[in-house]
Amino acid sequence: MISITPDEIKVWAQLVYQACGIVLDAGKGYLLESRLGPLLRETASESFSELLYKVKADATRQLTRKVIDAMTTNETSFFRDSSPFDLLQHKLLPELIDRRNRTARPGQPIPLRIWSAACSTGQEVYSIGIVIRELIGDSPQYQPQILGTDISDQALKRASYGVFTRMEMERGLNPAFLQKWFMPQGDQYKIRDEVRALATFRPINLLEPLIFPYRFDIIFCRNVAIYFSEKDKISLFDRMAQVLAPDGALIIGSTESITGITTRFAPHRHLRAVYYQPV
Repeated sequence: MISITPDEIKVWAQLVYQACGIVLDAGKGYLLESRLGPLLRETASESFSELLYKVKADATRQLTRKVIDAMTTNETSFFRDSSPFDLLQHKLLPELIDRRNRTARPGQPIPLRIWSAACSTGQEVYSIGIVIRELIGDSPQYQPQILGTDISDQALKRASYGVFTRMEMERGLNPAFLQKWFMPQGDQYKIRDEVRALATFRPINLLEPLIFPYRFDIIFCRNVAIYFSEKDKISLFDRMAQVLAPDGALIIGSTESITGITTRFAPHRHLRAVYYQPV
């Protein structure tokens, strides 16, 4: 196995930060070695410096995309940390529906817009979709839309297919949901069309301006800002406040907090879950 030198860590950390905003300190050499090792072999590079040269010299940016894919591969599962989905099902969505029903025009379908800001391979998006279908079925009265975004093209491709291995299905998904909302496809499982139809996917770098044609009612941004610098966290959540409906809700990771990072949100607690609303 080729080792990375302290000087190489510094220049790679700069490239990774510029590409996807992940902050790597001097102690993260092992992470670069494990994540970029396959790319090192694929490009027949004999050192991390040689790989870096090839990445920078690649005018197609395909190697840069592969670096981003490798460095942003995060742990994910269906209904990961169940409390946000309990919060969604038992409080946020019912209250949102009640508010929208009071102001809706007769005969007009009510949009319910949810953004999964770092959706990885799609498990979070489809967990949200299952909650929506369980709660409102296929009622024409509502027009639910889930946007899944990620910086990794490879992750988004998998998310869009909606096909998962048996091992992925067994992590966090109860058997009743598996039987109800997925179809066997060989030795894998495919999300049913009723849930897949709720979702669209697109690549987004969360360090860049957030431009959407509408505001979201609920934003999931879990376990992604932990990799950002303090400055980038402030910028991210300030920009998210601008694309969230005034009565909307922001859900972040269970071990995260934005108190002290931005004054744009106020925390609220419901049972075991914390969520944030614009102030």
